[in-house]
Amino acid sequence: MARRAKKIRDKGKLKLSSYFKVIEDGTRVAVVDERGVRMNFPQRLRGMSGAITGSRGRFKEVEIKDGGKVKTFVIHPVHLKVLK
Repeated sequence: MARRAKKIRDKGKLKLSSYFKVIEDGTRVAVVDERGVRMNFPQRLRGMSGAITGSRGRFKEVEIKDGGKVKTFVIHPVHLKVLK
């Protein structure tokens, strides 16, 4: 069963630094869902990683290998975690 809400210690207002974070093109990121902001990407992408190829306004284009094919998804930076 999917988790529907934030855990009790994570509840509250979203940090503005995470909402407005700047991520450069070519950076490797992981898709981590932030429950306080609406998600417009498929549920199967949670936990997957990919590279940022560009941006559309505030959103980032993330190139992820899904089922043997490379696909591009447009995701808000609040749902992205930078990998080292």
